[in-house]
Amino acid sequence: MISSTLLFSSVEEDLRLLTENLKQLVGARHPILYAAAEYLFGVKGKRVRPAIVLLVARTTMPNSKIAEKHRRLAEITEMIHTASLVHDDVVDESELRRGVPTVHSRFNNRVAVLAGDFLFAQSSWHLANLDNLQVVKLLSEVIKDLAEGEIQQGLNGFDTSLSIEAYLEKSYYKTASLIANSSKAAACLSEVSEELTEDFYSYGRNIGLAFQIVDDILDFTASTEILGKPAGSDLKSGNLTAPVLFALEEKPYLEVLIEREFAQEGDLEQALALVADSRGIERSRELATHHAQKAVEYLAPLPVSESRQSLIDLADYVLSRLY
Repeated sequence: MISSTLLFSSVEEDLRLLTENLKQLVGARHPILYAAAEYLFGVKGKRVRPAIVLLVARTTMPNSKIAEKHRRLAEITEMIHTASLVHDDVVDESELRRGVPTVHSRFNNRVAVLAGDFLFAQSSWHLANLDNLQVVKLLSEVIKDLAEGEIQQGLNGFDTSLSIEAYLEKSYYKTASLIANSSKAAACLSEVSEELTEDFYSYGRNIGLAFQIVDDILDFTASTEILGKPAGSDLKSGNLTAPVLFALEEKPYLEVLIEREFAQEGDLEQALALVADSRGIERSRELATHHAQKAVEYLAPLPVSESRQSLIDLADYVLSRLY
């Protein structure tokens, strides 16, 4: 399996700088926020989203150094992503994230909500300072989408009539919107043609959807150690993802278990067994592969370069997490 370190080697130094900058930007004046920031940005994340922004910058401006505005956009992207994770963990009452205690379980709910709010506010302020209205619009849309995705997920709990289309829409709001719009924003800052900025949007959208579908498959197939949270936790909380929605087409009894919200002993175990015994996982893999391959197609018009190759390899990396 290709490692994310290898994948992002061309922007490795930029990502290291980004992590240091983020700690300073977020926590300089507030000791408790600095502790939260150091904790959040110190956790060994993959930094996929800012890496994509930096790779798009390198791909669209092959003969120049990464500009300060691109660096700032990468930082804003990671701030927005992290803010959404902090809030998600409070909403989901998750104790662990990537195997490490979440902000609210380490500090408390109040600090977590405020840290998330502060990150959103900081990202908005730095966004405004880029002085690029189109980029402001793109990233403001993302913050709206993240909230919309959480609301949809909250309202559709244990809803067995949810369609794959509605699931993909929610996945767009929760994951793909940030990757799509920040990729497009990076291309806007490079002042490339409108067609090319749309291609980067479509690349990000499809990579984001593949990423989310793979995450949802791993919730069924990976161990707690690998996930950094209990396996099967999506299903338990009523968040019905692709493997379950596909399995429902084959296993009618699964609907009974979900509709009664796993109230009886052994219900959840039985539901997990039914998903495993269906083609749900396999069909979800096919869906993730479809989106990963589609993403790569949008990079075809670009000249060959190391950064373009990294963006292509990212599609393989997303899928390789399944094996």
